[in-house]
Amino acid sequence: MIIINVITNNIKWKNFLKNPNIYIEKKIKELNKKNKTFKDKKIFCTLLLSGNNQIKKLNKKFRNKNASTDVLSFPFYSKKILMNKLNREKEIYLGDIIINFNKINYGSNIKKFKFEFDKLWIHGLVHLFGHDHKRDRDFFKMQKIEKKLLSYLL
Repeated sequence: MIIINVITNNIKWKNFLKNPNIYIEKKIKELNKKNKTFKDKKIFCTLLLSGNNQIKKLNKKFRNKNASTDVLSFPFYSKKILMNKLNREKEIYLGDIIINFNKINYGSNIKKFKFEFDKLWIHGLVHLFGHDHKRDRDFFKMQKIEKKLLSYLL
């Protein structure tokens, strides 16, 4: 089962998600119910809900890019090491995801906000599992996984 610890570091999030922890818990419950891959494991990660300033600092510090972005992922393991751990261990910490409130395109529609938010944290989660989108074929593979996981949430 996947478990996500949510930290809210920007008050604007509360305008759209009254309780981000409960929102993510419900989404993860649906994902875990439909995706049986990790039913006998505890897979942990942290989701930090931030704004422009914090994510820009992190992007500069860890990726040497002096710009704000929508989502950052910091996997603890390479894909190969993670696959070994998944085969041997019952509890695994995947890493961290940071999402920027200011980069979610929603207009004034709360449903659209939540859908765009779901796309971002799922994207970050797929990165934590060792996927990237540096090459076209990797991009399409990652996109396919994201669509499948998102379908579990609807």
